[in-house]
Amino acid sequence: MPRAPATSAASHRRRGKRRVVGARGAEPLPRDRSHLLASRSFTLRFALAAPPHHCRKRRLGGARPPAPSPRRRRSSVVPPSRFLALRPFALRYLLAAGASTPCRRRKASVIDMGHLLSRLLRESTDEGGSRVRKRRGKGLREVIDLSASRVQADKASASRRDIGDVSNITLEKVPDDSLEEDLSELFAPLTNEEESEVNNLLNGSAHSKKIIVLHKSSNIEITKEKLWCLRPRGWLNDEVINLYLELLKERAEREPQRFLKCHFFNTFFYKKLACGKTDYDYQSVRRWTTPNKLGYRLADCEKIFIPVHRDVHWCLAIIDMKEETFHYLDSLGGKDSGVLRILARYIMDELKDKNNIEIDTSSWREVSVHIPLQHNGWDCGMFMLKFIDFYSRGLILSFSQEHMEYFRRRTAKEILRLRAD
Repeated sequence: MPRAPATSAASHRRRGKRRVVGARGAEPLPRDRSHLLASRSFTLRFALAAPPHHCRKRRLGGARPPAPSPRRRRSSVVPPSRFLALRPFALRYLLAAGASTPCRRRKASVIDMGHLLSRLLRESTDEGGSRVRKRRGKGLREVIDLSASRVQADKASASRRDIGDVSNITLEKVPDDSLEEDLSELFAPLTNEEESEVNNLLNGSAHSKKIIVLHKSSNIEITKEKLWCLRPRGWLNDEVINLYLELLKERAEREPQRFLKCHFFNTFFYKKLACGKTDYDYQSVRRWTTPNKLGYRLADCEKIFIPVHRDVHWCLAIIDMKEETFHYLDSLGGKDSGVLRILARYIMDELKDKNNIEIDTSSWREVSVHIPLQHNGWDCGMFMLKFIDFYSRGLILSFSQEHMEYFRRRTAKEILRLRAD
């Protein structure tokens, strides 16, 4: 009898059947799938969702199939050119977010924008705690050139140029000429005795106007109610801030080799300076810095700290006399060029009045560094105090939002002891 013609795999597909290679060889699969209805629902879903099986063609003569060409995997790394179109505020926000959050191990497929941008600009992330850090941070910082020569070089755009203009921003290498220091002291936990004392004062419910702390040199009185601003979610008041600044001043006087020569204005200085019809009144604060009252001159200081209160928000302005720069630190990421213009005018009048020195601050620059940001609406005062604390030591800002609760309790302990560590 003649042999039946061989049936190819293509003809099986045309007839609604496919070849399945199993233990008993190639068998046709019937069209009727009614036997699958008896399967469990999970098994049915799994079977229907399984990827189809593709039969491999056999090669004659035992030839080996050619090696498959490697597939190009899509890279999960975003090219740096994508970020060039970002606005400077968004760029600073992403970098600040990457610098203030602790480094955690993440999956390779997840893109951490802040960490990626930090690595792109060689900006080390903050891990806080007792890690050994350097007094000045390596990497890049934003420098805004306010010199008169630059303004004259581009008169066409001078009318549109402001302190926050992108065209004035350059990147400057921060010199690494400092020693390493262990920051474990800055995060040392309170002792059991100190914890008990702080808890008794902060967790009480009875309102009391009894004076618990009196600072004689500044005549600042702290009652139990005023100290309650150091509770969680509390807004810091003027008395607590000003007393802590007095303690920082006394700390620098005790150990001048360890801390920078700084001046700490209280919370009423800027409000008094930026008053009047022209929003500037030097005569109202002229007697605040007499040599007989301070024992030194502002020209001898390395840094001058000025707390700035904006309705319900605390910020910090810094005059760096050594570097001839201005800083404006806002824990919400904002900027205020008007504050720095007032302070630039003030330092010119101050040096002329007290030292008979005329300077031109138009060549001084506004330096914007990446700072830790607050994640709520009540820790701005605590951030401002820690900005002052760390910079008066000559350190970078190696803390974040998660340290604020500890800093509140530590500040309460230092106020009760009338000594800043």
